[in-house]
Amino acid sequence: MIDFRSDTFTRPTPGMLQAMITAETGDDVFGEDPSVNKLEARMADYFGKAAALYCPSGTMSNQIAIKVHTQPGDEVVCSDLAHVYIYEGGGIAFNAGAQTRPIAGDRGMITAAQVKAAINPDDVHKARTSLVCLENTSNRGGGCIYDWQEIEKIAAVCREHELALHLDGARLFNALVATGQDPKAYGKTFDTISVCLNKGMGCPMGSVLLGSETFIKAARRIRKKLGGGLRQAGFMAATGLYALENHINRLAEDHAHARQIADVLNTKSFVSNMLPVETNILIFDVSGSYTPATFVEALQKEGILVVAISPTQIRIVTHLDITPDMVAKTCQVIAAL
Repeated sequence: MIDFRSDTFTRPTPGMLQAMITAETGDDVFGEDPSVNKLEARMADYFGKAAALYCPSGTMSNQIAIKVHTQPGDEVVCSDLAHVYIYEGGGIAFNAGAQTRPIAGDRGMITAAQVKAAINPDDVHKARTSLVCLENTSNRGGGCIYDWQEIEKIAAVCREHELALHLDGARLFNALVATGQDPKAYGKTFDTISVCLNKGMGCPMGSVLLGSETFIKAARRIRKKLGGGLRQAGFMAATGLYALENHINRLAEDHAHARQIADVLNTKSFVSNMLPVETNILIFDVSGSYTPATFVEALQKEGILVVAISPTQIRIVTHLDITPDMVAKTCQVIAAL
């Protein structure tokens, strides 16, 4: 099957499997896993942060960050399409005891003016606004990339109002490859960053949370409370080290594949409202001769898996396991519909 449902469906490459087999390991809860320590140090250096924490998932690293940044009863500002808001099981309320102020932005991206307007006054009747969360790239925004100048404006608002600024960078490497931006600029601008290794980077699991030494010390305690303390995690951390060496630049191939598929979809009368394709995610409406359900079924009959994400929308995600031949077959099948 040609699986476009998510970039989480990637499998380790032969080189990555070899890295797992030969990994140095220890007990990470004791701080003695050399591969985990190396991965954390390398990621911290890459983004220009003081420290890092290896976590099993992006959801956990996001939730740890929110928990450390907030107190129960606080309010978190984010997009109404943010992963931390709609796809993390109500974790902000469950784990941090905080509430959200979701903002309707552009494809999951919010502006500095919107953030400023959402900050509650110092009033006992209002929740204390303490944290702003951005997502780059935006999953529900079709893999769109934040304008860097807007990020800087949001950061300035946060500094002015003494708010923490966290980045859900689940697909941050996609944004960096697409734009050529300096990863250390992100480290300088955001208080904390969560970066996934288990999506376009192709690892079986893992996300790294980045921040100050004080922050990461507190985050490590929360990770333990959430059951995220790992033992011989070096086998998994080794996949992250391998991906950093081998899988960053190749993300451009995924972006090119997405645009290739988008070009064919845009010729079909039943496809409309396709979000701009900036990285590896395509989101578009299906109507007329197909519904999302029948479109999914038609492609599945040809050995192609895509997913309906709403009553009108389809999502296609390109990734490490999608080859040029698979893209060519997909385009041929779509063209014939």
